[in-house]
Amino acid sequence: MRIKVISPDIVTYGAMVIGGVLREQGHDVSISHFIENTTAEILLLSLYSTQHLFDDRIKKVIESHKKRGGRCYVGGPVSSHPAMVLGELSPDAVVIGEGEVTTPRLVRDGPSPEMQGIAYMEEGRMVTTGPSSPAPMERPLPLIPSDIGKQNIRGANVYIETHRGCIGGCGFCQVPRYFGQEIRSRSIEAILIEVQAFRDAGANRVSISGGTGSLYASEQGKMNVPAFVDLLSGIAGIMGRKNLSSPDIRVDCITDEVLDAIRDYTIGWVFFGIESGSEAILRKMRKGADVDQVRDAVRRCRDHGLKVAGSFIVGYPGESQDDYQKTKDLIEELSLDDVFVSAAEPIPKTPLADLVLSTPQHENPVYMPHTGEYKALGLSVAEARAFDLMLHADLNKPVLSMADDRTFDLYLAEVRKQGSDIRRATECLLRYGK
Repeated sequence: MRIKVISPDIVTYGAMVIGGVLREQGHDVSISHFIENTTAEILLLSLYSTQHLFDDRIKKVIESHKKRGGRCYVGGPVSSHPAMVLGELSPDAVVIGEGEVTTPRLVRDGPSPEMQGIAYMEEGRMVTTGPSSPAPMERPLPLIPSDIGKQNIRGANVYIETHRGCIGGCGFCQVPRYFGQEIRSRSIEAILIEVQAFRDAGANRVSISGGTGSLYASEQGKMNVPAFVDLLSGIAGIMGRKNLSSPDIRVDCITDEVLDAIRDYTIGWVFFGIESGSEAILRKMRKGADVDQVRDAVRRCRDHGLKVAGSFIVGYPGESQDDYQKTKDLIEELSLDDVFVSAAEPIPKTPLADLVLSTPQHENPVYMPHTGEYKALGLSVAEARAFDLMLHADLNKPVLSMADDRTFDLYLAEVRKQGSDIRRATECLLRYGK
């Protein structure tokens, strides 16, 4: 059977994995990031962002494909709220959760109430069969697009999955809700074979993912540091240390050995999800780490010769001006090498989404008009704080980065887009509920 897999704008690793599973079962499978019509019998859309639900290009491709008699299925992180997907895009079915087992069955048999892990419409009502069972961690090689070397995701061509699950429970994050909090790891041998395949296909830099890289091969929340070191060493032996990154790590999941391995076998960057300088907001976020742990983690990274980046979230429901000021103060104190700022986005089926749904619009920072120094720009409180924090972070990097007109305009456009996207997602949540 001919199958086209589309992962809009970026071919995600998950889309490649599903493509590889289908290819092994004998299907004629192609994969692309272009949103385009296909003559294949089945169209699979792997959607990783709520914003994909509002993309007219995607809606038109689905409509056109179904008119020609083709079947269309949607999977990926958006599947956590199947009612939204079915209501906005009208595919034939949604694969809920991990799709390695469910998708081949759906392709072969079509949707039915006996099939676990799907949702579909029947006689005007939604039928759901519950989430799929956790997928096996060993699987065929992914279906790698021919232009993988041109893809850029935070500097890497691809984020290779080493494990699934996260011990954390951050209220804004979908990972522990999608994959669970138990760590399920792949074998080092399988990972290295895959890395070689990506290199042979033209990948120039890979990064490892899985939520927190250092949790690879951990059991019952206890890190397996030797396995993590072997993992980085093995990948670096194939790609070269300058072509490997392992950035995403929790501040409470580092050891001296972990930091030495990152220094010795990767480009030497660590990326912490710091999120806020306010202890009250960190508790509201369910972050599971406090500001002193952040300070200690950044100091230890620098003692090991590593560069440190951090992400921050502003405009969380309930965030006061005092909470925001504490975040500004922490950024000034830490003087991070790079900073990423975003307004709080309610990803479906997360505690943040529930909080947003229960917060009156006039109390939600993404709707509240900003009345301070950026009033003339017409920003919301969340947008103004994101904009202000981006400028503030640049002024407090180790190497001073002065904002010029171009930077000012780029940051302004970015926060306006964030605000617009978040309001659209919030209104969609309100339409479909929890």
